[in-house]
Amino acid sequence: MFKVTARTVLELGAELISSDIIAFYELIKNAFDANSKSGADIRFNIVLRRNEYLRVRTRALTGIADEAQKATKRRLENELLAELKGALSSHLDISAGIDTVAAFQKLISSAEDVPSFIDKLDEAYRSLNVIEISDTGSGMSMSELTNNYLTIGTPSRKLEVDRVIAAGGKKAPYLGEKGIGRLSVMRLGDWLRLETARSEDAYLNILEIDWRLFDDLNAMVEDVPVEPKRGARKEAAQWSGTRLTVGDLAEDWTERRVRAAADYDFARLTDPFVDPKSKPRIALYWNGSRVAIPWMDRTLTEHAHAVFKGKYVSEGKEPTLQVRMEAFNLGFKHPHEVDTVTLTLPDLEGLLSGTSQEVPLSALFTVGSFEFEAYWYNRRYLVGIDTIGNQRAVRELQKKWSGILLFRDGFRVFPYGDDEDDWLGLDRKALGRPGYVLNKAQFVGHVQISRGRNPGLVDQTNREGLRSTPEQQVFIAVLQHVVRDMLWDFFRDVDQRHRKLPLDLGDVKAEINRLETRAKSALSRVRKLVPKDEVEVVEDLQHAFTEFHDLSTKAQQRIEEVEADSRQMVQMAGVGLMVEVVAHELARASESALEALEALRGKEMPAEVRSRLETLRAEMKSVSKRLRVLDQLSVSGRQRSEIFDLGELVDDLKEGHAPQFRRHNIMLTVDKPSDPLRLRAVKGMVVQILENLLSNSIYWTQLRAGRESRYVPTITIRIEMNPPTIYFRDNGRGISPEHREKIFRPFWSLKEKSKRRGLGLFIARENATYLGGRLTLSDSADEQTERLHEFVLELPEGLAVK
Repeated sequence: MFKVTARTVLELGAELISSDIIAFYELIKNAFDANSKSGADIRFNIVLRRNEYLRVRTRALTGIADEAQKATKRRLENELLAELKGALSSHLDISAGIDTVAAFQKLISSAEDVPSFIDKLDEAYRSLNVIEISDTGSGMSMSELTNNYLTIGTPSRKLEVDRVIAAGGKKAPYLGEKGIGRLSVMRLGDWLRLETARSEDAYLNILEIDWRLFDDLNAMVEDVPVEPKRGARKEAAQWSGTRLTVGDLAEDWTERRVRAAADYDFARLTDPFVDPKSKPRIALYWNGSRVAIPWMDRTLTEHAHAVFKGKYVSEGKEPTLQVRMEAFNLGFKHPHEVDTVTLTLPDLEGLLSGTSQEVPLSALFTVGSFEFEAYWYNRRYLVGIDTIGNQRAVRELQKKWSGILLFRDGFRVFPYGDDEDDWLGLDRKALGRPGYVLNKAQFVGHVQISRGRNPGLVDQTNREGLRSTPEQQVFIAVLQHVVRDMLWDFFRDVDQRHRKLPLDLGDVKAEINRLETRAKSALSRVRKLVPKDEVEVVEDLQHAFTEFHDLSTKAQQRIEEVEADSRQMVQMAGVGLMVEVVAHELARASESALEALEALRGKEMPAEVRSRLETLRAEMKSVSKRLRVLDQLSVSGRQRSEIFDLGELVDDLKEGHAPQFRRHNIMLTVDKPSDPLRLRAVKGMVVQILENLLSNSIYWTQLRAGRESRYVPTITIRIEMNPPTIYFRDNGRGISPEHREKIFRPFWSLKEKSKRRGLGLFIARENATYLGGRLTLSDSADEQTERLHEFVLELPEGLAVK
């Protein structure tokens, strides 16, 4: 049987709760769980700052120690006592009320010496310098106070929550369920007085606890006396509720600090996107005066530069992710742009689980449904708003509400969305990405989950984030993909279609030639008009024109270099992708070859040896084929046109991938014309197009094979003539018709994170365009999957060699 030390109670309370706002949050949740119709009231009754209390107390202690001469001890102590009383009186806050100040002074004035002054000071600080948290909920009877409140980890609420969820309920009956949130009160102070009653009780039920008693290292929890008692008669017969009075405060509370907490922490404690009229009521007071908790002015969101909204739905046959993105002002002239993306189970499976299956497929269902929305701002383009103020005021307001916050049943889940928190990894991603920077400070948004719909998204015991579970991994990965990938791709797409780009090289050359012609004509006319004695002016103009001509020539050369560099960057990126794939296959082939050689160690040369050597020969042949392919992908190989047979090229690719196809049980069928189809083209570019299509097919067929035991992965390549056309089809997961064009965007990918590059199809289409052809995804959907499975590479008829 376990034994529990008294010290454990402190570790579950003051030491586990990491901040004051989380402590208040736990106590506020208790008020709403008690069905308080008036919400929760938090009153700071502070007559003496903690820092002043500590300063005066320290002076009293050091003053006693400094008394050296016994003969004058009494006189010096009286002087010290008078000094202490005077200093203390000057620091009492009269805003706490005349009665409270008078009660504090009365206690202090009764001290007859310095030791009793210290005792009276401690007593006054504990009982009169307090924080009250009260509600008008159901309250607790004496029995409930004894059996529930004083039972740490009481299961009553969790049992009820589990019962509702098991019955299919979407709304949990309680916000809290661990049974230890009540201990968060010790984070605020060392002394507690609890007054509670149910409506049918005639008297108050009282509980007083000195948390310092639990600090005894040798004491067991049962050694600390904590007993509730009956208090005075209730002032109102039908009253019910609970009032917590916390003394011996652990922090230095000032009006300025409370207002700052109201402005930031308490304002974000409940969902700011909810209508203020329907928000849970939380009232904050400083020495009797109401401290306003601000609500977010929705005018701010109406002036966002972009927005995304969406929901993940796991109810029904299969989960879906629906996202709508809008761009209003990305910093250049463009129309109002809207893009919608819907990902269904095949897309989500590839994106979140993948072939590695690091996240179980079941988590895509058990994560539950959730919704999200966020507004994006480019602070450089923020301007004044009539109902908010000038540009500075708008920027400050946007900064105040910045972050994507997480709410469960309308209440905050910490620390997501705090200034120091980057739970979606936006800042880390932004540092390593060119172009648009999407960092957390640019967003004002929220995500909504619930205990009923998302039972797998549970807080850690210290309330610092969600527990690491498969559901939590899916939840975070979905949101990261929406913000870091979908939104970023949307911005880039708008940018590429609408940002005003420089003239192309042909336009630049034409413009330069036109200007040169005008300059020559003007210079000729100047020569006729200028007198002979002013010929130096004409020579200066001629010299300036020559410099302009030289400069324009250099500019054209530089433009050509930039264009060549740009094309080469695309080519090198494509080569890099293929090197990655081929390197993987080389590693596999090498390992297999080494295994074959190792198996020959100490063996004679019977049939087994021949079999091993045959395996080695096949693997080395595969290596040779892949290296030949890689040679075709080199920059020099890609830029050189040559005559080749398209059918033979496809056969070489098939043979080079043979071991890979055997490993994954993929059946590749090639259907080609009986006559050779000879082309004059850049062979490396055709190779790379097909290699990218093969790489994608292997991934998606492998993904499906991992889920369906009877599934047989197949790839079909069909070649037709007049014009030369390749039809490339697989029976993998397929592509949603909605994504027919999106898949060709750079960096757009639905593969799992470790395999996500998003450049293969973009480069493949670029190569097809360079060859004078085009690469498309057929719009003919499969009858079974209702998705697209076939790519079509059309090459110009002029490439064919008779």
